[in-house]
Amino acid sequence: MKLKKIWNFLWKEDSLESYIVSGILILLLGKFIIFPSLGLLLSSSMPIVAVMSESMEHNSEFDQWYQDKNLIYESKDIDYEDFSKFDFKNGFNAGDVMIVKGNNFKDLEIGNVIVFKKSGHQPTIHRVINIGEDYVSTLGDNNSKQLSYEKFIYQSDYIGKAILKVPLLGWPKKALVDLFINF
Repeated sequence: MKLKKIWNFLWKEDSLESYIVSGILILLLGKFIIFPSLGLLLSSSMPIVAVMSESMEHNSEFDQWYQDKNLIYESKDIDYEDFSKFDFKNGFNAGDVMIVKGNNFKDLEIGNVIVFKKSGHQPTIHRVINIGEDYVSTLGDNNSKQLSYEKFIYQSDYIGKAILKVPLLGWPKKALVDLFINF
C-alpha cells in the first residue's frame, strides 16, 4: 500500500512537490547509476559529453562547408575524399550530446573525434588532424586555426573517442552553464 502511494505521488500526481522529488530522483539515478554504468560499459571517465561550443558546427551542407575550410585541412594532407569518409563529417552542434568510448590512444586515426582535457581547460571535443609519435593534434571543424593547447595532446590528456551523437539532449546543461557564466 505504501509503495502504491509513493508511485502515485511520483508519477501520477501533478504537484510541485512531486515534480521536485521526481527530478531529484532522476538526477540521482543518472549520477549514481546510469553515468557510472555507462562509464564502465564504455571504458570512459566521461561516457556522455554535452557539446558546449560551436567549434564543431558546419552551418551548411558538407560540400559547401568543405569548400570554405579546405585550405586548413588540405594543408594537413586531408582532402575532400578523406574527410567525406570521416565519422561526423557534418560536424555537430552546441547542445548535442556525444557518447564517448575510451579506447586505446595508439589506435586513434586522422579524422576521429576525441574528447581530451588539458590542465587549466574544460574538456574539449575536436577532430584529430595529426598523429605524432606520442601525441595527436586536433582542430575544431568550425575553427579557422588550432587552439594552442590542442597541438600536443598526450595519452594522459585523452578521455575517449566520440562514437554517437544525440542531437539537442545537452541543451539543459548548456543553458545552465551559459546562465551561470553570464550571471
